[in-house]
Amino acid sequence: MAHIIVVGNEKGGSGKSTTSMHVATALARMGHRVGALDLDVRQRSFGRYLENRAHFVAREGLDLPTPRLGVLEAETEGVDPLSRAVEALEAECDFILLDCPGSHTRLSQMAHSLADTLITPMNDSFIDFDLLARMSPDGRVLGPSIYAEMVWGARQLRGEAGAGPIDWLVLRNRLGTQAMHNKRKVGGALSTLSKRIGFRVAPGFSERVIFRELFPRGLTLLDLKDIGTEQLSISNIAARQELRDLIGELKLPGVSVAF
Repeated sequence: MAHIIVVGNEKGGSGKSTTSMHVATALARMGHRVGALDLDVRQRSFGRYLENRAHFVAREGLDLPTPRLGVLEAETEGVDPLSRAVEALEAECDFILLDCPGSHTRLSQMAHSLADTLITPMNDSFIDFDLLARMSPDGRVLGPSIYAEMVWGARQLRGEAGAGPIDWLVLRNRLGTQAMHNKRKVGGALSTLSKRIGFRVAPGFSERVIFRELFPRGLTLLDLKDIGTEQLSISNIAARQELRDLIGELKLPGVSVAF
């Protein structure tokens, strides 16, 4: 059985597609067979990212490890398209990564119930925190919010099916170097909430121009030397370390950080 990684958050602009692309490609570069599905059938940022990669390597004559992009077909009576797409990838993949849309959809809800590992990227602010929990004006956590309740429902479905627990990692993207007071408050609130509803917290990706520059060619931080970039900037080196730390935090079966 392939290990299924779901990247989900019901809010746009949190870095889901960047996280999906870098995790999937890192695993492929480490020699694992990786399948990918973009469940945002409208925007398809992750899917376009992988398509851009395929076009770029074909044009440049490169051989870069690339996740296999699966296809979501039209729904037919009795068989949902997600189950069919996952089944098609599962026989040939060690990992399947599902990138969910930034809104609540039936496909996203189904994907969460399939997750062995769930990654929830969030911008490091109380605006994004509100998706996980309701807070009082004086900063007390009142209880889980809409997305956390949906994850709880997915956990219950997996339990009923005997599918095992979901390892849930909340990723703090765009951690600022300034505004330390706000960073501490968000961190404290996440720590309190994590104990109540069962997730782990890890630092994610900082805001960097390089991520926007890589998208049109479908490249990741790990591909730079393969396309002739001999000297990495300090920012790029720091970003690679962030990715290395993330892969380590995921604690995926059979994966050792080696890039």
